[in-house]
Amino acid sequence: MLHPRPRTSSGATARTLGSAPPGAAAELRGRLLAVNRTRDGEVPMSGDIVTALPGGSLNWIAVWRRNYLAWKKAALASLLGHLAEPLIYLFGLGAGLGVMVGRVGGVSYTAFLAAGMVATSAMTAATFETIYAAFGRMEGQRTWEAMLYTQLRLGDIVLGEMAWAATKAALAGAGIGMVAAVLGYTQWLSLLYALPVIALTGLAFASLGMVVTALAPSYDYFIFYQTLVITPILFLSGAVFPVDQLPIVFQTAARFLPLSHSIDLIRPTML
Repeated sequence: MLHPRPRTSSGATARTLGSAPPGAAAELRGRLLAVNRTRDGEVPMSGDIVTALPGGSLNWIAVWRRNYLAWKKAALASLLGHLAEPLIYLFGLGAGLGVMVGRVGGVSYTAFLAAGMVATSAMTAATFETIYAAFGRMEGQRTWEAMLYTQLRLGDIVLGEMAWAATKAALAGAGIGMVAAVLGYTQWLSLLYALPVIALTGLAFASLGMVVTALAPSYDYFIFYQTLVITPILFLSGAVFPVDQLPIVFQTAARFLPLSHSIDLIRPTML
């Protein structure tokens, strides 16, 4: 269990490795970047590098648990929000294009689309958790700053945020999978086999989202990531239509997209 750091006789918080100076929220982004780059041509201080690393192998669990306790107060609304867009794609495109397209790869288009939407749901859930919710805890709510006054280091917080985003991604992906199973587009046991891949998909996009969170000066910049990165990934990775039907240039690009590899694992498992 984590406890606040001891105070000195003067009442000031004891300065130990990983503690946050006043106004630390404004410096968190710089600490995240300090590990990989220099500032103004100078080599980052070793203390910045150390505090950016996890302080213990299980410290991140405290951050995960904090986010879980906050989330469960509005769990139903959160889950419905993450399921809405993939379900719209599933029923809208499945019912509309499915009639014209027919069968794809030996299965109905709706079944083909359902497997893609499972991976897509994991991607969007992890992305929005890291670029909006985590950014809010870092910048606006200053939750990260409060955590840094405990034994937690910045690396512990980042790991906890990524693990929590992967958890939400697994829940969102499993939710779409359960809808597909109820409708008869997959088997329940197949969905169970796909769960580890769904969670890893969430972890991959949570990692990318944390990089964007570290770089973005404000919420306004996240629209560029959504529009220029996430949306093309959705349409180029085989979630909506087969990759082999794309021009050769886009087929080559799809090989470098994490969602493409996720779908390649999830779709055969579910179908």
